[in-house]
Amino acid sequence: MIKKSCFLFFLSEFYCILCLVYIKFCCNDNIDWLVYFFDKQNKIFTKMDTEKYLKEIQKFYSDNSDVERQKKYAYYFKEGFDSYGVEQDIFMTKKDEWYEAWFKKEPIDAIISFGNVLVESGKYEEGSLAIMFLIKHKKQFTSENFIPITNWLDFGLRNWAHIDFFSSKVIGVFLEKKIVKYESMASWRKAGSKWKRRATPVSMLSLLKMEHDIGTLLSFIECMMDDKERVVHQGLGWFLREAWKKHPKEVEQFLHKYKNTSARLIFKYATEKMSKEYRLQFRKEK
Repeated sequence: MIKKSCFLFFLSEFYCILCLVYIKFCCNDNIDWLVYFFDKQNKIFTKMDTEKYLKEIQKFYSDNSDVERQKKYAYYFKEGFDSYGVEQDIFMTKKDEWYEAWFKKEPIDAIISFGNVLVESGKYEEGSLAIMFLIKHKKQFTSENFIPITNWLDFGLRNWAHIDFFSSKVIGVFLEKKIVKYESMASWRKAGSKWKRRATPVSMLSLLKMEHDIGTLLSFIECMMDDKERVVHQGLGWFLREAWKKHPKEVEQFLHKYKNTSARLIFKYATEKMSKEYRLQFRKEK
């Protein structure tokens, strides 16, 4: 009897999976807007109405938009800025309400999938919302969801504020908890996306809190010192500045090596905390 019950349980679970596959690939009634997930802990399927949530979010942001505030924020984004101009306190309060009502009990796969929709819109508030929802689920970070999460760097996150926030509060957690090694970002150094390249040194700031050989870290970013993008120069300079605080000798040797060939903006950021007289040695030789 026990064996028969177990068999029936697994058979019913297998049937549910087959139904899911059928719904996903055979139905044409706007099923793409519905994201289905299998909750492995509770052994149940949960359904999240992506379209409904997205419409409510976008309507709220539109109703609370402010053109003047949008213009004010845009000043800080030379690479472009697409925003509703929602006031910060309003944004944060509503973010918490939505999370408690919709996502608190969802598995991280649901957060990632809904986040895909939010970040792809290009809207600043929607991208910020996706990152903040994800941070609340950081205890569920695993090596398996590292790639799905960091794919946001390829198709959605496209401004320095999102990249730096995402790098420190999301990728940084993966590195600090040793869920993945920093070598997992090796291909990012020459990625087509300048934002993914910027994310590399910015994410590595978290490694400076840990015991890592600074020579190895400097070698890792060495191939990026010829990058042509301003936003990447800023990220590299930021990392070098913070690394210099802990390892001045090694970082200064590195800076001397590239002072005649790499972008000056890297050195502007890297030497920012040095005295005016001391940083003169890192000027490009004529």
